[in-house]
Amino acid sequence: MSPARPASAGILLFRSGPDGPEVLLGHMGGPLWAKRDERAWTIPKGEPLPGESLLDTARREFAEELGSPPPDGEPIELGQVRQSGGKVVTAFALAGDFDPDTLRSNTFEMVWPPRSGRVLQFPELDRVAWFGVPTAAAKVVTAQQELLERLVSRLRAA
Repeated sequence: MSPARPASAGILLFRSGPDGPEVLLGHMGGPLWAKRDERAWTIPKGEPLPGESLLDTARREFAEELGSPPPDGEPIELGQVRQSGGKVVTAFALAGDFDPDTLRSNTFEMVWPPRSGRVLQFPELDRVAWFGVPTAAAKVVTAQQELLERLVSRLRAA
């Protein structure tokens, strides 16, 4: 029996922009991502707690990583993508707005610099921003580009 793949769930927040839909992405926090921009952005997401539905996980992680609950509304299921490390991400899209200046992300600890013995805290997301879909596709981690394509497809079909 093969080990279970790591899983996470998240919300892709979107709104109407002057040139089409805009999406909210978060820049991954910590020293490993500090100097990167391209492919260093993600949807707010995280791992489910035991017994927690993936939609509940996505809502909880949004609140933890942005410091504000997700907007009410009917989620659009975007399905799953597999990231390069093997993690399977299940995503839901929600229409809404968020002021990037109100970001209050939760934190994680890691030894930094490596082998220094110093444990430092870093935000899960160090900033968030709204992007038009073409720009978002260049910034988001590669596997999540498919989520943007699915969102655009679902919005066109609506």
